[in-house]
Amino acid sequence: MKSRMCEMFGIDVPIFAFSHCRDVVVEVSKAGGLGVLGMGRMSPERLKEELRWIDAHIGGKPYGIDILSPTTYADPGDQKLELEKVVPGEHIGFVRKLLDDAGVPRLPEADEKEIKDRLLKETAFTPDEGELMVEIAMQHPIRLIVNALGSPPPGLVERAHARGIRVAAMAGNEKHALRHKAAGCDFVIAVGHEAGGHTGKTTSMVLWPRVVDAVAPMPVLGAGGVGRGRQLAAALALGCEGVWCGSIWLTTAQSEVTPEIKKKLIAAGPDDSIHTPTVTGKPCRTLRNSFSEAWDAPGAPTVLPAPLQMLLWWGEGRTRVERANSKEFLTYPVGQLVGDMNAETSVRQVVQDMLNELVETKSRLDQVLE
Repeated sequence: MKSRMCEMFGIDVPIFAFSHCRDVVVEVSKAGGLGVLGMGRMSPERLKEELRWIDAHIGGKPYGIDILSPTTYADPGDQKLELEKVVPGEHIGFVRKLLDDAGVPRLPEADEKEIKDRLLKETAFTPDEGELMVEIAMQHPIRLIVNALGSPPPGLVERAHARGIRVAAMAGNEKHALRHKAAGCDFVIAVGHEAGGHTGKTTSMVLWPRVVDAVAPMPVLGAGGVGRGRQLAAALALGCEGVWCGSIWLTTAQSEVTPEIKKKLIAAGPDDSIHTPTVTGKPCRTLRNSFSEAWDAPGAPTVLPAPLQMLLWWGEGRTRVERANSKEFLTYPVGQLVGDMNAETSVRQVVQDMLNELVETKSRLDQVLE
């Protein structure tokens, strides 16, 4: 394919795959695309291990990293592991009572602090944490750094370019895209409302061409609702140079999600992907669950700003829920594409199916436009 993104990275197809799973990153890059490792759920020690593994298995193919470095946030500082000091007692009590009333067992008292601390250490949501993760990643042959929340931090672009590393950022509207361009990004990822994770309010079909026009001639990747060849064709037709996919990899054999969450994803419809701030404190699309629904009920406390809401969920909620495999509370960031994810597949099969359907779509359009 003659996409500028293919030329920029020396890849065969302009399919960029965001995943928290190293196996997905490797398989997408080996299939001709470019895998991007999400680092927002890793401790520095785990990141080092993951990157060493990728380097050993990717066969010299290019890959990138994704950081969470928001411009607005509530910094817990060094007290991140002490929830009672950074999260209001009202909120902690609300989550504990919610799970108690639902019959979700509490953590063993002897192991509770160790379990919570281990999980909370795997959150990297502030610029300082993102900076540390980037410094670790730059010791490896990464080719791309993407900031998922806001423009790249000052100085990052210059340091990355000095090492031959490209930089990009996600945008939910033209204003953000122009800000990324001014910051020196090499391209922008236009994320439609239907995407999993943190999104804006404009849908992909409307957003993509607006961002393409706003930042031209800078390349744009289309994100949000992409998992099939027809959606890849739509992105190219609307001026994008390729696509950024995340949700579609969750039901592959290589995915990092637990079997219980994978079953819930496969059974879900598009309406089961909800847009809520209850997961991280910023608007995020995730799988419908009783935790998010409880915050909409009368008497619920106000959602905390990021990353305090995420620390609350991870420290008081996720630890108990995943240990007990409590189906009604299990969740995972996923887009409305979840309605099309009806069976387990493989990363390579997803890529092949996308390309086959892209060719079929081009053939049909050629006939229509004769």
